[in-house]
Amino acid sequence: MPKYIVKPRLKELLDKSKFKNQKEFAEAVGVKEPTISRFDTQTRYDIVTLVAVSRALGVSIEDLFYIKEIKE
Repeated sequence: MPKYIVKPRLKELLDKSKFKNQKEFAEAVGVKEPTISRFDTQTRYDIVTLVAVSRALGVSIEDLFYIKEIKE
């Protein structure tokens, strides 16, 4: 089974988005602001939140993360 390094990149995507701040983005997604502010430090994600975040930004769920396969 392959292993991966996965790092969230929401902050980077938000900086390039039309949203003024995390609060505005959280309202557009339909979640509380702490959910967005913790996104880049979490290791587990609710699938509904992932779908909502990816759709609000117009990217795929995979695009929310840097993904690198570790070759052993």
